[in-house]
Amino acid sequence: MRGSPLHQHPAADPAALPWATPAQAQAPTQAQTQTQAAAPPQAYRPGPVAPQPAPPPYVQPGGAATPTAVPSQLPSLDLRGAATRPAVDPQVARELKRQVAAELHQQITRLTATSGAEPDRATRRQRGRALIEEAVARWSDAYAQTHGIPPTREQDRALAEAVFDLLFRAGRLQPYLDDPEIENILINGCDDVWVSRVHQPLRQVPPVAESDAELVELLQDLARQHGGGERSLSTASPTLALRLEGGMRLQALTEVTPRPYVAIRRHRVASATLPEMVELGTLDSTLAAFLAAAIRARKNVMITGTQGVGKTSLLRAMAAEIPPDERIGTLESEFELWLHTLGHLRQVVPMEAREGNGERVEGRLAGELTIGDLIPAALRMTLSRIIVGEVRSGEVVPMLRVMTNGEGGSMCTLHARGPHMVVDRIAELCLEYGSHMTDSLAYRLTANALDLIVHVAMVDETAVGGRRHRFVSHVLEVAGLGESGRPALNTVFGPRVDLGEPRAVPHTPPQCLDDLRRAGFDAALLGSRYGGWAAPLQLRIGGGAR
Repeated sequence: MRGSPLHQHPAADPAALPWATPAQAQAPTQAQTQTQAAAPPQAYRPGPVAPQPAPPPYVQPGGAATPTAVPSQLPSLDLRGAATRPAVDPQVARELKRQVAAELHQQITRLTATSGAEPDRATRRQRGRALIEEAVARWSDAYAQTHGIPPTREQDRALAEAVFDLLFRAGRLQPYLDDPEIENILINGCDDVWVSRVHQPLRQVPPVAESDAELVELLQDLARQHGGGERSLSTASPTLALRLEGGMRLQALTEVTPRPYVAIRRHRVASATLPEMVELGTLDSTLAAFLAAAIRARKNVMITGTQGVGKTSLLRAMAAEIPPDERIGTLESEFELWLHTLGHLRQVVPMEAREGNGERVEGRLAGELTIGDLIPAALRMTLSRIIVGEVRSGEVVPMLRVMTNGEGGSMCTLHARGPHMVVDRIAELCLEYGSHMTDSLAYRLTANALDLIVHVAMVDETAVGGRRHRFVSHVLEVAGLGESGRPALNTVFGPRVDLGEPRAVPHTPPQCLDDLRRAGFDAALLGSRYGGWAAPLQLRIGGGAR
């Protein structure tokens, strides 16, 4: 390590380092402590702040003083006791990250030259962790020489974790990503950040970067870590869509917006089965049995709903009903289903779309592979079913053709605000496929391909002190073409407004009932007007009692 950049130019005066502490923070008085303890917690609100000297990365131990967080420090979100984690100065963490990155690059270059192959991610992280520990130890020594008392082991550990997050993970975003209670992270520039937790409204939180340029740099780092093709964020490629560790999905915009905008969505239900979805209140036992039989009977199913209602979670739960030895393929823009990792299905061919590199060739981005491009290749993989994570554009046409020509049992999701809008929504996407497509052809494709439309809805009462209720509201059977040339829809399950029940309960037996009975469904379950619900959905506004 003596030849590394971290040792070539040691600082003669540790106090001259950019993270040097000007003075020790004052301990709060007893009266201040009592006043702060009595004050209720409030959401972060940015506002004008009087100029102050740079805060220290750590407060020196001793007396009644406790570590004081810098204004840009994220609140601790680790439920395992990180509420007492010492605060870290972002400037110190960034400086150490730059030094470690330079040394790690040299080590990786030498290792690649020796072995003839680049080391894998685990090796990079292992070597990076060792370099971080050394860099933090040197910084801690310099701090001790300047102030007479070294930082505590907990403070060193917090700094090391912050540097590791900057180098290998999501930096100051990482605590939010680690919090299982957070569903959405919305960033409108580096200092305008909002999160929504389970059954809570949006709340503004501290910044995640010191500047928009630093935020863009963080997003570019995440794109390089993605490993799923040529994904980048730049003037040439102003949009970025990728998956993060843990299955979260990120969408970012820059250049075409005044500031960088980011939306991160977490799937809180990672691997639920239909019985577990019953426990969550998404559906009742009757509908769970119906959908399980539909999968076994190889019915083609489209799951619809708006953003964030749980379409992907329900699709994943329904896929758990597929016999484990069937060979299936999944096609997604970013992996979110993770059926190839959950373990139930033994033969899954996962396919992920690839973005182009910003150069256009004959109207398309060079290197781009869309879901529609992958479908023909998927058909040659001897798959019994194809599952598309989300149909967004013209790929709906090859998807419908797969459903029409295949063995059945394929599934996909589609954004639609209401169940009876789905047919027109499909037609709109079909028209994007090419000029030869017409409404009548789109309707015929839909009628021939789909068997069931399952619509998921959400009632959000967090603004009135309630919770978010996500549930299946409709199951529609596609019963061929109707007299008007549009697909005929039968409401098999739907809400009963007269009973104050917005969730799906039995309405009309489907035409395919015999197929479902052969797959083990008990038709007598459709005889109850209330399904398997013990009582109507309890809402703060609306709803009712039996």
